Amino acid sequence: MGKGGRILCIFTPYALTIASLVCIIMVGIGCTNSSSGTLNNLYFFRANLQNLTTTASKSKVSDALEAAHLKVNDGDIKTALEQIQKQFDVADFYTVGLLGYCDGNVTNGDHYEVKECSKPKAQFYFNPIEVWHLEQTGAENALPSSVRKGLDLYKNVSKWMVIAYIVAFVATIVELLVGLFAICSRWGSCVTTLVSIVAFLFTTAASVTATAMFATITGVFNENLKDYGIKGSMGKNIFVATWLAVAFSLGAALFWLFSSCCCSGRSPYNHKNKNPRAITAEKAPYTYEPLGTPAVPPYGNTAYPAPANHNHNQQSSAYEPFRHV
Repeated sequence: MGKGGRILCIFTPYALTIASLVCIIMVGIGCTNSSSGTLNNLYFFRANLQNLTTTASKSKVSDALEAAHLKVNDGDIKTALEQIQKQFDVADFYTVGLLGYCDGNVTNGDHYEVKECSKPKAQFYFNPIEVWHLEQTGAENALPSSVRKGLDLYKNVSKWMVIAYIVAFVATIVELLVGLFAICSRWGSCVTTLVSIVAFLFTTAASVTATAMFATITGVFNENLKDYGIKGSMGKNIFVATWLAVAFSLGAALFWLFSSCCCSGRSPYNHKNKNPRAITAEKAPYTYEPLGTPAVPPYGNTAYPAPANHNHNQQSSAYEPFRHV
């Protein structure tokens, strides 16, 4: 296989690597731009607080606080809800991405309109107690212990998740750069294969962590905060993107490995002879040459008479002796 075949052989893993990088980027920029409808739909988790800021939910919140053995009367609940709704301007919903969150209002029953998004941060985690101003309203004490434990777990695990995505992103870029050297030789493919394995492992680890963590958070919210009018749900598009990144990364690693084993850049023809018109003739393994002088020209081509025929000292063999070369 020549250089042209070598290039075609590594085109597939290179394209898969680019696709994986695009998916990782989509995961990273989700919930970072309030004016982009596409990015607003890329979220891991959404908390719906629409019923929390309505009059119909006040009795539910009051019952939930009483069930938690907290002595809070209806007037205090109304005051707290009014503070949350008016003074602190708590939105109807919050969506959580990898590097930030967005909030907005629910219109026409099921249309989620994003109002603003936070600035992207590398060590981001969504803190509902701080964002919803629960400390200042006194409603923080009403949160069940399971919710607090779930939020603490999310805070710790989210740091590892962000690091895993960053390493996967950097490793994928390095994979693309090193992959350029794979065109020249299979040694380049070997190095690229090692880098692609690192990218695949961290992409998979980040995706598994995100899926498991936000599935747990969603369950905790729906089980413990439904009486407060708070509902949690997982996103769809961002999980499709992150698992597509895993699939593309796995495919790239396998094809890089294949290119290092089976796709050689050497031509099967010998290019050492610089003369393109030269014909290479293979010498037979066993040939014979006369031991004496070259063969005498035919009789008719000379001006001299043929030598006399002497009967003495005539060889017994009809053939001239040859040497083995």
